[in-house]
Amino acid sequence: MGKKVSRREFLKGAAVGIGVYGASALPLGALAAASQRKSRVVIVSSPKVFTDPETNPNTIEKLGLAAAGVWDTSIDQLVLNSMLQQGVEKLTGMRSDAAWRSLFKPSDVVGIKVNCLFGKGASTRPEVVASVIAGLKVAGVKEENIIVWDSKDGHLIKAGYLINRDRPGVRCYGTQDDYDEAPTSVGRFNGRLSKILTEKITALVNVPILKDHGTAGVTCAMKNHYGSHENPGSHHRNNCDPNIAELNSIPAIRDKTRLIVCEALKPVADGGPGANREGIWEYRSLLVGTDPVALDYQGWQIIEARRREMGVKSLAESGREPKWIATAASMGLGTNDPARMEIIRKVVTA
Repeated sequence: MGKKVSRREFLKGAAVGIGVYGASALPLGALAAASQRKSRVVIVSSPKVFTDPETNPNTIEKLGLAAAGVWDTSIDQLVLNSMLQQGVEKLTGMRSDAAWRSLFKPSDVVGIKVNCLFGKGASTRPEVVASVIAGLKVAGVKEENIIVWDSKDGHLIKAGYLINRDRPGVRCYGTQDDYDEAPTSVGRFNGRLSKILTEKITALVNVPILKDHGTAGVTCAMKNHYGSHENPGSHHRNNCDPNIAELNSIPAIRDKTRLIVCEALKPVADGGPGANREGIWEYRSLLVGTDPVALDYQGWQIIEARRREMGVKSLAESGREPKWIATAASMGLGTNDPARMEIIRKVVTA
């Protein structure tokens, strides 16, 4: 994409970009192995991201943005786009459009992995995905080479997505039964991976939603890949430790992941992973990074802080401490040491 993008165009349709210290399209595994610098996680928030859905002038449809669906019309899309733009600028120290181009090539086929199992209110919002799609377009990725995906068509539909396998525009569909013929085994993990992940895409954007989880303690970046293989139910023993870590060490996940954008607009602090109304609160934030361990660690701390405010037991006291985060760090997937993280907080007011 050779032409310059005006600020208005960038905020409207080319929302965001995430780079890694100016690195050029490096997968997470290479970044973790090559860099001794602190893992940077940007937590970007805005008090204005939610507005009156009846009078909201900045919905996906009114702005004419490419999207895979629409659900939460209370989101001011321009504010959300600005949150992601400023988050990437803090993450990379470079212009957001340049950051996207450093991560993705026009020839890439990019998968956007969402979390949609529990429907509206407990799933990745299509509005967040629309911002990611706009950023990919800045990098020159064609709409037809973007696949928004999860395990099943039905899960996506419940969360407000529209299935599109072969019509013009952004693709959106579930794996259904299209898994690798042979299982992949790493340690205790054994499962057939989605062919969307292993065969159809060259790059991956992980877009989870931050939630409490009744078994794993927290579901965020790494747990999101339980929707990337056929038998997640067989991998919940011992609070998913070490299975989550082992799954995320698989090259198809580790080497293809270019970006993680965690939705924390309205996370679930207790009673998850479903949309437990008593556990949902307005955090109005996005977590942006490239280190899945550091990002999950920060997500865990956000959940714990909210649980303290609610006066409920910590995850450790509940027998659900996410020990798989430490396991993932021990496997070299990232860091869970706060001293090796650089946490940048940004508040967007316009």
